[in-house]
Amino acid sequence: MKHLRLLVAVVALLAALAAIAWTVWSHNANRLPEGFAAGNGRVEADQIDIATRSAGRVAEIRVSEGDLVQKGDVLAVMDTRELEAQMARAEADTRRAESQVEEVRALIAQRQAQLALAQDEFTRASELAGRGVGSQAVSDQKKSQLATAEAALNAAVAQLNSAERGVDAAQALVVQYKTQLADATLVAPVLGRVLYRLAQPGEVLGGGGKVMTILDLSQVYMEVFLPAEDSMRTAIGAEARIRLDSVPYAIPAYVSFVSPEAQFTPKTVETEQEREKLMFRVKVRLPEELVRANIEQVKTGLRGMAYIRLPSSAETPWPAEFVGQPIPPGVLADE
Repeated sequence: MKHLRLLVAVVALLAALAAIAWTVWSHNANRLPEGFAAGNGRVEADQIDIATRSAGRVAEIRVSEGDLVQKGDVLAVMDTRELEAQMARAEADTRRAESQVEEVRALIAQRQAQLALAQDEFTRASELAGRGVGSQAVSDQKKSQLATAEAALNAAVAQLNSAERGVDAAQALVVQYKTQLADATLVAPVLGRVLYRLAQPGEVLGGGGKVMTILDLSQVYMEVFLPAEDSMRTAIGAEARIRLDSVPYAIPAYVSFVSPEAQFTPKTVETEQEREKLMFRVKVRLPEELVRANIEQVKTGLRGMAYIRLPSSAETPWPAEFVGQPIPPGVLADE
């Protein structure tokens, strides 16, 4: 019985030593050289809501959830029959306003001729009255006619200005309807993947009504939180690596953003530092060409670690597990 207790004690001691050795080995294996920072996070991409600018009925939706879309691809089309009718009416109003401008210009030419005639008659009447051949009353009458002709010309010029402003207003309305017609065709603003389809053909949406949500795959990144000491030394454009869980490959990346303001670490982020410490948010972005090369497999939500080279390690090589590894197709996929 005594020997049995001794054997159990020895086994327990060996197990404890093995656990300690494993913990020490694991900690040292994962330790980075001086001059590197690390934080855990997950692969993310910004979400973009594709929404209508004006109220209307959805005529057609050309993509489904999960579809990959290129920048400029048509995603959905709104019913534009009412807009097209309004457009036709605005174009007719524009043509009518332009006709009115031509009419007023012809009237101005007429008023100018009348003014020139009135000026000549007044000049002759004044000369005759001055020589005593004509009466002063006739001269005064021609003077009045001259003033009337000048006033009529000025009125016609003002009418022309008003007619031209009418053309401008009609043309502006045409531009407005053209813009609304263009906005009725919803296109992808970036390379992305359809995340949610929020409307169906035939539904009537208000202005700003969401039709779908897409993920912006032109900017795929991992967001990590670093303590002040590391974040102060992290430069925009700094070289980085991303290691995803259960994927033995290092993905090249770079720092695209360092928050200028500190914040408390979110509860969903686990760090070795105490949560009460203020941290700085850092974005580590994957190169767009790498994302495009794996575009069919890229998905968000994958968890892992981001490692960032600090300026003090400019001459320090990356550890072996971060270099020399090919990135096979599908490594960015959510297996």
